[in-house]
Amino acid sequence: MNSRSGLSARLKLTISYAGFLLLAGALLLAVMWVFVLRWLPDDDPGSVRKRFGAVIITGPNRADLLRGFAPAVATALAFLLVFGLLGGWILAGRMLAPLTRIAYAARTAANGSLSHRIRMTGRRDEFRELADAFDTMLEQLESQVAEQRRFAANASHELRTPLAISRTLLDAARNDPTRDQGELIERLHTVNTRAINLTEALLLLSRADRGSFTREPVDLSLVAEEAAETLLPLAEKRQIRLDVTGETTQVVGSEALILRMVTNLVQNAIVHNLPVGGTVTVHTERRHDASVLRVENTGHPLPAELVPALTEPFQRVTERIRTDEHAGVGLGLAIVHSVARAHDGTLDLTPRPTGGLLVTIRLPGTPRAPSPSGGPPDR
Repeated sequence: MNSRSGLSARLKLTISYAGFLLLAGALLLAVMWVFVLRWLPDDDPGSVRKRFGAVIITGPNRADLLRGFAPAVATALAFLLVFGLLGGWILAGRMLAPLTRIAYAARTAANGSLSHRIRMTGRRDEFRELADAFDTMLEQLESQVAEQRRFAANASHELRTPLAISRTLLDAARNDPTRDQGELIERLHTVNTRAINLTEALLLLSRADRGSFTREPVDLSLVAEEAAETLLPLAEKRQIRLDVTGETTQVVGSEALILRMVTNLVQNAIVHNLPVGGTVTVHTERRHDASVLRVENTGHPLPAELVPALTEPFQRVTERIRTDEHAGVGLGLAIVHSVARAHDGTLDLTPRPTGGLLVTIRLPGTPRAPSPSGGPPDR
């Protein structure tokens, strides 16, 4: 809602400076009147009186001094007013100059350009801290907007692929009525399943990024056992040994999101493994008031420079691409990273020297309950 434009901050400060200076001058003159002028006599100048036999010669009286002092007072007050207005305008301009730069940067950002930075120099004060905070905000906004644009482009591309395949299959079936309908239905089912999985993964990723979930106590070790039990048939099919070890450890968060996070990790560890005879180890423990989940698997050697790209949405590393039904949609570790971040946790990926990957997730743990004997908590 637009409102009428008022006085600028610079003009308000200028008037304030001038007003305070004028008030200080008036107070000074009032003090002079109270403590100096009121002690002057009211007698006529040059009068001579005898008091106790002495002759007293008096000078100018109060009226004479007021007649000579009043014009000087008026001149001094006028000078103070002009000096206060001029000096206040200059000082206010210098003080508000950083705000002008910040306002320009804000207008530039509002017009869609997030690359502009204030980069204020000089000693650190309130304006410098405000400018630095604004630069940090612009940097984060620019990074997030670029990430969202890249994510939207990748998601559009990934969703367009199954839709284009479906249209191609339907066009082929319409142009060739003798085509095997069973094969067509099976291929359409596969393509639609992939599109549904991708959509669900995108929704889950958006939910984790927003942090819109109910937090409750969750036993991380039980979640790891549930995920391993669900994926045990897949591990047996691939002849991969799946082990779950560790201790009970509690976290606070969404059980559904944490289960999906652990399931994605275990599934990736099974799928991206050796063809035969591989192993996957899931371990939970409590360390320094944090709940730790480690998922380690064997596999082919993974270059260390490619590891950071694994958590990027739709960024598949060539060595880890699979073409079977468990290939995924390129959001597995991106979802893991988002869920861990939404729970104030960290994700660490470390390539094993002998091949494979070690994934470590640290989540804030809940305080340990004291032992029944009143001693220190059990370890």
